[in-house]
Amino acid sequence: MQLPTTFEALFEEANQYDLYHKLVKQLNKDFLLANIDLGFHEAILPTSLKLLLHDTVYKLIEDKFTDYLNLLYIVDVPEKQVKALDGSDTLKLAEAVSFLILKREWQKVWYKNNFN
Repeated sequence: MQLPTTFEALFEEANQYDLYHKLVKQLNKDFLLANIDLGFHEAILPTSLKLLLHDTVYKLIEDKFTDYLNLLYIVDVPEKQVKALDGSDTLKLAEAVSFLILKREWQKVWYKNNFN
């Protein structure tokens, strides 16, 4: 499986396989498991999903760092990838982490679809 390298490519691939709604469901499931009160509507536009996820991750980093770490653990974002990011600008860090979250969630959805 070749992972997408941009938000746009990820959303395009999810739509191509008709799995975008499952991606949103997986995000909702993992946010609920991480005890983060955020539920994405299944019909949310990709641009809105990206912005809302980015904003949420930013607020978690700034105000609830333990919840942020718990979310990364629940989603199963590789620690090595997070540590490789530049943390000097929190806004850019939140955007990069949001993409890592979406990429990991996309992997889960893709594998479930192809191997179940």
